[in-house]
Amino acid sequence: MADGNQANLAEARAKARAEIYATPLADLNPAQPELFQADAMWPIFERLRAEAPVHYTREHEFGPYWSISKYNDIMAVDTNHQVFSSEGGITIAEPPGGEGPLPMFIAMDPPRHDVQRKTVSPAVSPTSLQVMEPLIRERAAMILDSLPIGEEFDWVDKVSKELTGMTLATLFGMPQEDRRKLIYWSDVVTAAPGQGLIDSFEQKMQIFIEYHAYFTALWNERVNADPTGDLVSMLAHGEATRNMEPREFFGNIVLLTVGGNDTTRNTISGSILALNQNPDQYAKLRENPGLIPSMVSETIRWQTPLAHMRRRALQDIEFGGKTIKKGDKVIMWYVSGNRDDEVIERPNDYIIDRERPRNHISFGFGIHRCVGNRLAELQLKVIWEEILKRFPVIEVTGEPKRVYSAFVKGYETLPVVIPKRA
Repeated sequence: MADGNQANLAEARAKARAEIYATPLADLNPAQPELFQADAMWPIFERLRAEAPVHYTREHEFGPYWSISKYNDIMAVDTNHQVFSSEGGITIAEPPGGEGPLPMFIAMDPPRHDVQRKTVSPAVSPTSLQVMEPLIRERAAMILDSLPIGEEFDWVDKVSKELTGMTLATLFGMPQEDRRKLIYWSDVVTAAPGQGLIDSFEQKMQIFIEYHAYFTALWNERVNADPTGDLVSMLAHGEATRNMEPREFFGNIVLLTVGGNDTTRNTISGSILALNQNPDQYAKLRENPGLIPSMVSETIRWQTPLAHMRRRALQDIEFGGKTIKKGDKVIMWYVSGNRDDEVIERPNDYIIDRERPRNHISFGFGIHRCVGNRLAELQLKVIWEEILKRFPVIEVTGEPKRVYSAFVKGYETLPVVIPKRA
Protein backbone atom coordinates (compact mmCIF):
# COMPACT_ATOMS: atom_id res chain seq x y z
CA MET A 1 0.00 0.00 0.00
CA ALA A 2 1.24 3.52 -0.75
CA ASP A 3 3.09 4.92 2.29
CA GLY A 4 1.80 8.49 1.81
CA ASN A 5 -1.82 7.40 1.66
CA GLN A 6 -1.34 5.19 4.72
CA ALA A 7 0.22 8.07 6.66
CA ASN A 8 -2.66 10.41 5.76
CA LEU A 9 -5.23 7.83 6.86
CA ALA A 10 -3.39 7.16 10.11
CA GLU A 11 -3.29 10.88 10.80
CA ALA A 12 -7.02 11.27 10.06
CA ARG A 13 -7.87 8.36 12.35
CA ALA A 14 -5.66 9.71 15.15
CA LYS A 15 -7.40 13.10 14.82
CA ALA A 16 -10.86 11.42 14.92
CA ARG A 17 -9.82 9.49 18.04
CA ALA A 18 -8.66 12.67 19.81
CA GLU A 19 -11.92 14.45 18.92
CA ILE A 20 -14.03 11.50 20.12
CA TYR A 21 -12.33 11.46 23.54
CA ALA A 22 -12.55 15.27 23.80
CA THR A 23 -16.31 15.27 23.12
CA PRO A 24 -18.60 15.29 26.19
CA LEU A 25 -20.05 11.81 26.65
CA ALA A 26 -23.63 13.09 26.30
CA ASP A 27 -22.82 14.49 22.86
CA LEU A 28 -21.35 11.33 21.34
CA ASN A 29 -23.06 10.22 18.13
CA PRO A 30 -21.90 6.85 16.76
CA ALA A 31 -24.14 6.98 13.67
CA GLN A 32 -21.76 9.04 11.51
CA PRO A 33 -21.32 7.55 8.02
CA GLU A 34 -18.15 9.58 7.42
CA LEU A 35 -16.46 7.89 10.40
CA PHE A 36 -17.37 4.45 9.06
CA GLN A 37 -16.09 5.39 5.61
CA ALA A 38 -12.74 6.37 7.16
CA ASP A 39 -12.73 3.26 9.40
CA ALA A 40 -12.39 5.75 12.27
CA MET A 41 -15.48 4.86 14.35
CA TRP A 42 -13.73 2.34 16.64
CA PRO A 43 -12.83 4.83 19.43
CA ILE A 44 -16.50 5.84 19.82
CA PHE A 45 -17.51 2.25 20.56
CA GLU A 46 -14.44 1.65 22.71
CA ARG A 47 -15.47 4.65 24.80
CA LEU A 48 -19.16 3.74 24.93
CA ARG A 49 -18.43 0.16 26.05
CA ALA A 50 -16.20 1.51 28.84
CA GLU A 51 -18.17 4.57 29.96
CA ALA A 52 -21.79 4.30 28.75
CA PRO A 53 -22.80 0.86 27.42
CA VAL A 54 -26.41 2.11 27.24
CA HIS A 55 -26.08 5.60 25.78
CA TYR A 56 -28.58 8.23 24.64
CA THR A 57 -27.84 10.49 21.67
CA ARG A 58 -30.19 13.45 22.01
CA GLU A 59 -29.75 15.02 18.58
CA HIS A 60 -29.50 13.26 15.23
CA GLU A 61 -30.92 13.88 11.76
CA PHE A 62 -33.19 10.83 12.25
CA GLY A 63 -34.16 11.72 15.81
CA PRO A 64 -32.78 10.73 19.23
CA TYR A 65 -31.74 7.13 19.85
CA TRP A 66 -30.21 4.74 22.37
CA SER A 67 -26.94 2.93 21.57
CA ILE A 68 -26.41 -0.57 22.93
CA SER A 69 -22.70 -1.35 22.52
CA LYS A 70 -21.85 -4.42 24.64
CA TYR A 71 -22.25 -8.01 23.48
CA ASN A 72 -24.47 -9.31 26.29
CA ASP A 73 -26.69 -6.21 26.28
CA ILE A 74 -27.17 -6.55 22.51
CA MET A 75 -28.13 -10.20 23.02
CA ALA A 76 -30.64 -9.18 25.70
CA VAL A 77 -32.32 -6.69 23.34
CA ASP A 78 -32.16 -8.95 20.28
CA THR A 79 -33.83 -11.87 22.07
CA ASN A 80 -36.59 -9.82 23.73
CA HIS A 81 -39.04 -9.00 20.93
CA GLN A 82 -41.84 -8.70 23.50
CA VAL A 83 -40.29 -5.38 24.66
CA PHE A 84 -38.03 -4.38 21.74
CA SER A 85 -40.07 -4.40 18.55
CA SER A 86 -38.82 -4.63 14.96
CA GLU A 87 -41.95 -3.03 13.55
CA GLY A 88 -41.22 0.22 11.73
CA GLY A 89 -37.80 -0.51 10.28
CA ILE A 90 -34.41 -2.05 11.02
CA THR A 91 -32.00 0.86 10.41
CA ILE A 92 -31.48 4.15 12.19
CA ALA A 93 -32.55 5.96 9.01
CA GLU A 94 -36.13 7.09 8.53
CA PRO A 95 -37.41 6.90 4.94
CA PRO A 96 -38.17 10.33 3.44
CA GLY A 97 -41.50 10.98 1.78
CA GLY A 98 -43.77 10.11 4.72
CA GLU A 99 -44.82 6.67 3.42
CA GLY A 100 -43.01 4.85 6.17
CA PRO A 101 -40.60 1.95 5.73
CA LEU A 102 -41.33 -0.89 3.33
CA PRO A 103 -42.96 -3.81 5.16
CA MET A 104 -40.67 -6.86 5.28
CA PHE A 105 -40.51 -9.83 7.61
CA ILE A 106 -37.31 -8.72 9.37
CA ALA A 107 -39.23 -5.54 10.36
CA MET A 108 -42.19 -7.47 11.77
CA ASP A 109 -42.96 -9.08 15.10
CA PRO A 110 -44.54 -12.52 15.57
CA PRO A 111 -46.79 -13.98 14.33
CA ARG A 112 -46.50 -12.22 10.93
CA HIS A 113 -42.71 -12.45 11.02
CA ASP A 114 -42.71 -16.18 11.72
CA VAL A 115 -45.03 -17.28 8.92
CA GLN A 116 -43.33 -15.14 6.27
CA ARG A 117 -39.82 -16.21 7.28
CA LYS A 118 -40.95 -19.84 7.27
CA THR A 119 -42.18 -19.44 3.67
CA VAL A 120 -38.72 -18.57 2.28
CA SER A 121 -36.45 -20.52 4.63
CA PRO A 122 -36.55 -23.78 2.58
CA ALA A 123 -34.51 -21.96 -0.12
CA VAL A 124 -31.54 -21.91 2.28
CA SER A 125 -32.15 -25.17 4.13
CA PRO A 126 -29.25 -27.65 4.57
CA THR A 127 -30.70 -29.77 1.74
CA SER A 128 -30.91 -26.79 -0.62
CA LEU A 129 -27.35 -25.76 0.24
CA GLN A 130 -26.12 -29.27 -0.51
CA VAL A 131 -27.69 -28.98 -3.97
CA MET A 132 -26.25 -25.47 -4.49
CA GLU A 133 -22.68 -26.17 -3.39
CA PRO A 134 -21.42 -27.75 -6.66
CA LEU A 135 -22.90 -24.84 -8.63
CA ILE A 136 -21.28 -22.25 -6.33
CA ARG A 137 -17.96 -24.10 -6.67
CA GLU A 138 -18.19 -24.23 -10.45
CA ARG A 139 -18.89 -20.49 -10.60
CA ALA A 140 -16.13 -19.65 -8.10
CA ALA A 141 -13.66 -21.62 -10.21
CA MET A 142 -14.79 -19.86 -13.38
CA ILE A 143 -14.47 -16.40 -11.75
CA LEU A 144 -11.01 -17.12 -10.32
CA ASP A 145 -9.71 -18.67 -13.57
CA SER A 146 -10.65 -15.49 -15.45
CA LEU A 147 -8.61 -13.16 -13.21
CA PRO A 148 -5.53 -11.40 -14.64
CA ILE A 149 -2.12 -12.40 -13.28
CA GLY A 150 0.48 -9.75 -12.50
CA GLU A 151 -1.77 -6.73 -13.05
CA GLU A 152 -3.85 -4.71 -10.62
CA PHE A 153 -7.66 -5.13 -10.59
CA ASP A 154 -10.60 -4.43 -8.30
CA TRP A 155 -11.41 -7.51 -6.21
CA VAL A 156 -14.86 -6.16 -5.25
CA ASP A 157 -15.93 -5.87 -8.88
CA LYS A 158 -14.30 -8.95 -10.37
CA VAL A 159 -14.90 -11.45 -7.56
CA SER A 160 -17.11 -10.39 -4.63
CA LYS A 161 -19.91 -8.89 -6.74
CA GLU A 162 -19.75 -11.65 -9.33
CA LEU A 163 -20.10 -14.65 -7.01
CA THR A 164 -22.72 -12.95 -4.85
CA GLY A 165 -24.70 -11.79 -7.89
CA MET A 166 -24.69 -15.25 -9.46
CA THR A 167 -25.93 -16.89 -6.25
CA LEU A 168 -28.65 -14.27 -5.70
CA ALA A 169 -29.90 -14.55 -9.29
CA THR A 170 -30.21 -18.32 -8.81
CA LEU A 171 -32.11 -17.88 -5.54
CA PHE A 172 -34.58 -15.51 -7.25
CA GLY A 173 -34.85 -17.65 -10.40
CA MET A 174 -33.59 -14.73 -12.51
CA PRO A 175 -31.55 -14.92 -15.73
CA GLN A 176 -27.83 -14.74 -14.92
CA GLU A 177 -27.37 -11.84 -17.35
CA ASP A 178 -29.48 -9.70 -14.96
CA ARG A 179 -27.32 -10.40 -11.89
CA ARG A 180 -25.61 -6.99 -11.95
CA LYS A 181 -29.01 -5.31 -11.80
CA LEU A 182 -29.54 -7.03 -8.46
CA ILE A 183 -26.21 -5.80 -7.11
CA TYR A 184 -26.95 -2.26 -8.34
CA TRP A 185 -30.45 -2.23 -6.84
CA SER A 186 -29.13 -3.52 -3.54
CA ASP A 187 -26.55 -0.73 -3.43
CA VAL A 188 -29.20 1.89 -4.27
CA VAL A 189 -31.38 0.70 -1.36
CA THR A 190 -28.72 1.63 1.21
CA ALA A 191 -27.07 4.53 -0.68
CA ALA A 192 -27.17 8.11 0.58
CA PRO A 193 -27.88 10.76 -2.08
CA GLY A 194 -24.82 12.76 -3.11
CA GLN A 195 -22.28 10.06 -2.26
CA GLY A 196 -21.57 8.84 -5.78
CA LEU A 197 -24.22 6.28 -6.67
CA ILE A 198 -27.33 8.47 -6.64
CA ASP A 199 -27.76 12.24 -6.66
CA SER A 200 -31.17 12.64 -5.05
CA PHE A 201 -34.02 10.90 -3.26
CA GLU A 202 -36.13 11.39 -6.42
CA GLN A 203 -33.58 9.45 -8.46
CA LYS A 204 -33.62 6.70 -5.84
CA MET A 205 -37.42 6.45 -6.09
CA GLN A 206 -37.21 6.24 -9.89
CA ILE A 207 -34.78 3.32 -9.63
CA PHE A 208 -37.09 1.68 -7.08
CA ILE A 209 -39.92 1.86 -9.63
CA GLU A 210 -37.80 -0.12 -12.14
CA TYR A 211 -36.71 -2.57 -9.43
CA HIS A 212 -40.34 -3.07 -8.33
CA ALA A 213 -41.56 -3.51 -11.91
CA TYR A 214 -38.93 -6.18 -12.62
CA PHE A 215 -39.97 -8.29 -9.63
CA THR A 216 -43.68 -7.71 -10.21
CA ALA A 217 -43.21 -9.27 -13.67
CA LEU A 218 -41.38 -12.22 -12.06
CA TRP A 219 -44.22 -12.62 -9.51
CA ASN A 220 -46.84 -12.65 -12.28
CA GLU A 221 -44.83 -15.25 -14.15
CA ARG A 222 -44.43 -17.51 -11.08
CA VAL A 223 -47.94 -17.15 -9.70
CA ASN A 224 -49.32 -18.51 -13.01
CA ALA A 225 -46.90 -21.45 -13.12
CA ASP A 226 -46.33 -24.54 -10.97
CA PRO A 227 -44.34 -23.87 -7.77
CA THR A 228 -40.55 -24.06 -8.04
CA GLY A 229 -37.78 -23.73 -5.49
CA ASP A 230 -36.90 -20.08 -6.09
CA LEU A 231 -37.74 -17.31 -3.63
CA VAL A 232 -40.23 -15.48 -5.87
CA SER A 233 -42.18 -18.70 -6.49
CA MET A 234 -42.16 -19.50 -2.77
CA LEU A 235 -43.64 -16.08 -1.97
CA ALA A 236 -46.15 -16.29 -4.84
CA HIS A 237 -47.43 -19.72 -3.75
CA GLY A 238 -46.90 -19.59 0.03
CA GLU A 239 -50.11 -19.76 2.03
CA ALA A 240 -49.04 -16.84 4.24
CA THR A 241 -47.61 -14.70 1.43
CA ARG A 242 -49.54 -15.27 -1.81
CA ASN A 243 -52.12 -12.59 -0.95
CA MET A 244 -49.67 -9.99 0.35
CA GLU A 245 -49.90 -6.41 -0.88
CA PRO A 246 -47.49 -5.47 -3.73
CA ARG A 247 -45.61 -3.13 -1.38
CA GLU A 248 -45.08 -5.92 1.13
CA PHE A 249 -43.88 -8.31 -1.58
CA PHE A 250 -41.42 -5.66 -2.73
CA GLY A 251 -40.27 -5.05 0.86
CA ASN A 252 -39.41 -8.72 1.23
CA ILE A 253 -37.58 -8.71 -2.11
CA VAL A 254 -35.53 -5.72 -0.92
CA LEU A 255 -34.75 -7.54 2.34
CA LEU A 256 -33.64 -10.73 0.57
CA THR A 257 -31.59 -8.76 -1.97
CA VAL A 258 -29.72 -6.62 0.55
CA GLY A 259 -29.36 -9.50 3.02
CA GLY A 260 -27.99 -11.79 0.32
CA ASN A 261 -25.72 -9.18 -1.24
CA ASP A 262 -24.12 -7.05 1.45
CA THR A 263 -23.21 -9.68 4.01
CA THR A 264 -21.52 -12.16 1.68
CA ARG A 265 -20.00 -9.69 -0.74
CA ASN A 266 -18.39 -7.50 1.91
CA THR A 267 -17.08 -10.45 3.88
CA ILE A 268 -15.47 -11.93 0.74
CA SER A 269 -13.68 -8.59 0.25
CA GLY A 270 -12.99 -8.28 3.98
CA SER A 271 -11.29 -11.69 4.06
CA ILE A 272 -8.71 -10.56 1.47
CA LEU A 273 -8.06 -7.34 3.40
CA ALA A 274 -7.87 -9.02 6.83
CA LEU A 275 -5.42 -11.68 5.64
CA ASN A 276 -3.22 -9.04 4.02
CA GLN A 277 -3.24 -6.95 7.18
CA ASN A 278 -2.36 -10.09 9.17
CA PRO A 279 0.24 -11.94 7.07
CA ASP A 280 0.95 -14.42 9.89
CA GLN A 281 -2.69 -15.55 9.67
CA TYR A 282 -2.50 -15.77 5.85
CA ALA A 283 0.57 -18.00 6.18
CA LYS A 284 -1.25 -20.14 8.76
CA LEU A 285 -4.18 -20.55 6.34
CA ARG A 286 -1.95 -21.55 3.41
CA GLU A 287 -0.18 -24.10 5.59
CA ASN A 288 -3.48 -25.53 6.86
CA PRO A 289 -6.49 -25.12 4.53
CA GLY A 290 -8.51 -27.04 7.12
CA LEU A 291 -8.76 -23.70 8.95
CA ILE A 292 -11.01 -22.25 6.22
CA PRO A 293 -14.34 -22.71 8.13
CA SER A 294 -12.83 -21.11 11.23
CA MET A 295 -11.30 -18.28 9.15
CA VAL A 296 -14.70 -17.65 7.56
CA SER A 297 -16.38 -17.21 10.96
CA GLU A 298 -13.56 -15.02 12.24
CA THR A 299 -13.84 -12.82 9.14
CA ILE A 300 -17.61 -12.47 9.57
CA ARG A 301 -16.96 -11.29 13.16
CA TRP A 302 -14.05 -9.03 12.20
CA GLN A 303 -15.92 -7.51 9.25
CA THR A 304 -19.44 -7.29 10.79
CA PRO A 305 -20.97 -6.49 7.37
CA LEU A 306 -24.10 -4.87 8.84
CA ALA A 307 -23.01 -2.49 11.60
CA HIS A 308 -26.33 -2.16 13.42
CA MET A 309 -29.97 -3.14 13.72
CA ARG A 310 -32.74 -1.07 15.23
CA ARG A 311 -35.61 -1.81 17.60
CA ARG A 312 -38.31 0.33 19.21
CA ALA A 313 -39.34 0.00 22.86
CA LEU A 314 -42.95 -1.13 23.34
CA GLN A 315 -42.95 -0.07 27.00
CA ASP A 316 -40.85 1.79 29.54
CA ILE A 317 -37.99 -0.43 30.71
CA GLU A 318 -35.03 -0.13 33.06
CA PHE A 319 -32.02 -1.36 31.07
CA GLY A 320 -28.37 -1.09 32.02
CA GLY A 321 -29.18 1.44 34.72
CA LYS A 322 -31.05 3.72 32.30
CA THR A 323 -34.78 4.23 31.65
CA ILE A 324 -35.68 3.53 28.03
CA LYS A 325 -39.12 5.02 27.37
CA LYS A 326 -41.94 3.52 25.33
CA GLY A 327 -41.47 4.52 21.68
CA ASP A 328 -37.71 5.17 21.99
CA LYS A 329 -35.46 4.05 19.14
CA VAL A 330 -32.84 1.50 20.24
CA ILE A 331 -29.78 0.75 18.09
CA MET A 332 -27.88 -2.51 18.63
CA TRP A 333 -24.33 -1.91 17.43
CA TYR A 334 -23.24 -5.37 16.29
CA VAL A 335 -19.97 -3.84 15.12
CA SER A 336 -19.24 -2.89 18.74
CA GLY A 337 -20.50 -6.09 20.35
CA ASN A 338 -18.09 -8.06 18.18
CA ARG A 339 -15.19 -6.11 19.75
CA ASP A 340 -16.29 -6.55 23.39
CA ASP A 341 -13.30 -7.90 25.33
CA GLU A 342 -15.51 -9.12 28.18
CA VAL A 343 -16.87 -11.80 25.84
CA ILE A 344 -14.29 -12.18 23.06
CA GLU A 345 -10.61 -12.57 23.87
CA ARG A 346 -8.34 -10.07 22.05
CA PRO A 347 -11.33 -8.87 19.99
CA ASN A 348 -9.38 -6.36 17.90
CA ASP A 349 -7.03 -9.09 16.68
CA TYR A 350 -7.80 -11.24 13.65
CA ILE A 351 -7.17 -14.83 14.74
CA ILE A 352 -8.30 -17.51 12.29
CA ASP A 353 -7.93 -20.43 14.69
CA ARG A 354 -9.88 -19.00 17.62
CA GLU A 355 -11.27 -21.53 20.06
CA ARG A 356 -14.89 -20.41 19.41
CA PRO A 357 -14.87 -18.52 16.10
CA ARG A 358 -18.66 -18.60 15.67
CA ASN A 359 -19.11 -16.71 18.94
CA HIS A 360 -20.06 -13.47 17.17
CA ILE A 361 -23.24 -11.47 16.61
CA SER A 362 -22.84 -10.45 12.96
CA PHE A 363 -25.95 -12.48 12.06
CA GLY A 364 -28.02 -11.22 14.98
CA PHE A 365 -29.72 -13.46 17.54
CA GLY A 366 -33.18 -14.64 18.46
CA ILE A 367 -36.06 -14.82 15.99
CA HIS A 368 -34.40 -12.38 13.56
CA ARG A 369 -31.11 -14.27 13.21
CA CYS A 370 -30.07 -13.99 9.54
CA VAL A 371 -32.06 -16.57 7.56
CA GLY A 372 -29.24 -17.01 5.00
CA ASN A 373 -26.31 -17.22 7.41
CA ARG A 374 -25.32 -20.75 6.34
CA LEU A 375 -25.41 -19.76 2.67
CA ALA A 376 -23.09 -16.82 3.39
CA GLU A 377 -20.67 -19.15 5.19
CA LEU A 378 -20.87 -21.68 2.35
CA GLN A 379 -19.99 -19.14 -0.35
CA LEU A 380 -17.01 -17.91 1.66
CA LYS A 381 -15.81 -21.44 2.38
CA VAL A 382 -16.04 -22.47 -1.28
CA ILE A 383 -14.33 -19.36 -2.69
CA TRP A 384 -11.41 -19.81 -0.29
CA GLU A 385 -11.05 -23.51 -1.04
CA GLU A 386 -10.80 -22.57 -4.71
CA ILE A 387 -8.45 -19.59 -4.07
CA LEU A 388 -5.95 -21.72 -2.16
CA LYS A 389 -5.84 -24.27 -5.00
CA ARG A 390 -4.85 -21.53 -7.47
CA PHE A 391 -2.97 -18.64 -5.95
CA PRO A 392 -0.05 -18.71 -3.50
CA VAL A 393 -0.97 -15.18 -2.45
CA ILE A 394 -3.31 -12.30 -3.33
CA GLU A 395 -1.75 -8.93 -2.50
CA VAL A 396 -3.75 -5.82 -1.57
CA THR A 397 -2.07 -2.90 -3.32
CA GLY A 398 -3.87 0.12 -1.80
CA GLU A 399 -6.45 1.24 0.72
CA PRO A 400 -9.98 0.03 0.01
CA LYS A 401 -12.66 2.59 -0.67
CA ARG A 402 -15.21 1.99 2.05
CA VAL A 403 -18.98 2.50 1.84
CA TYR A 404 -20.40 5.78 3.16
CA SER A 405 -22.86 4.26 5.63
CA ALA A 406 -23.35 3.60 9.33
CA PHE A 407 -25.43 0.53 8.41
CA VAL A 408 -23.60 -1.33 5.63
CA LYS A 409 -19.98 -1.85 6.63
CA GLY A 410 -18.41 -2.69 3.32
CA TYR A 411 -16.19 -1.84 0.40
CA GLU A 412 -16.76 -0.09 -2.91
CA THR A 413 -13.33 -1.04 -4.25
CA LEU A 414 -10.31 -3.11 -3.15
CA PRO A 415 -7.24 -2.99 -5.43
CA VAL A 416 -5.26 -6.24 -5.58
CA VAL A 417 -2.60 -8.05 -7.62
CA ILE A 418 -2.17 -11.80 -8.01
CA PRO A 419 1.58 -12.24 -8.65
CA LYS A 420 1.35 -15.83 -9.96
CA ARG A 421 -0.68 -18.99 -10.15
CA ALA A 422 0.06 -22.00 -7.96
